[in-house]
Amino acid sequence: MHNRIRWAVAALALAGTLAGTAAPAHAIANGELVPDGRYRFSVKFTMTGIPTATGGRRNSACSGALIAPEWVITAGHCFRDANGVRVEYPVADSTTATVGRTDVTGTGGHVLEVVSVRQSATADVALARLEQPVTDVRPIRLGLRPPQVRTILRVTGYGSVTSVNPVPETRLRTGQLTVASVSSSVLGLRGYAPQSNTTPCPYDSGGPYFTEPAGADPVLAGVVSNGPSCPHTGVENAARTDNIAAWINSMIGAS
Repeated sequence: MHNRIRWAVAALALAGTLAGTAAPAHAIANGELVPDGRYRFSVKFTMTGIPTATGGRRNSACSGALIAPEWVITAGHCFRDANGVRVEYPVADSTTATVGRTDVTGTGGHVLEVVSVRQSATADVALARLEQPVTDVRPIRLGLRPPQVRTILRVTGYGSVTSVNPVPETRLRTGQLTVASVSSSVLGLRGYAPQSNTTPCPYDSGGPYFTEPAGADPVLAGVVSNGPSCPHTGVENAARTDNIAAWINSMIGAS
């Protein structure tokens, strides 16, 4: 298995994406395009100028979700130093969070710098603090108990549509997976809809998995962590967030 961020992708490929020269707007392999204005808590991180072990620079991207006006939850491995060690600070020359914008090439929403990071000690989860609060996007609610096996979870992300020559895409995409297992810090998930091999891809790291209760707002269950090359019908791993809810609330409450 590999982290969904796929650090080895060439910076040149990402630069082309950021310039708007990428091919079709996809993310979440065999998923669906998200209508404008839906799941506005979804976030795209763009990292430019990340130091490498050889002294160079590379670019990358991740996904996430707004959980408080100043805070975005994502995968812990999205913030790593040149040696691959998770860190509590933005490692790139610039790390921006695009919030409340379904198509990141459009207008609306916000593009804000990440100014600090907090890492969970027990899960592949990080909290990224924004330079200023987002007050016109409703954060996703934090779940306080794990989903049961066979529960259907929705995921959103701005990643690639394939593991073959992946590039982060410009439009939010979504799909559904079912819970196959629940461990102390990880949810095992399998593709459900639109297809049995609907799965996250590179650069979907940190994207939210959530339930959609009838008549209520979505509830966060976990974030994209790792899995086989996409698309696939195997097991995806999500980092649970319900069992670290006290830590999350202590961090976002302290702000």
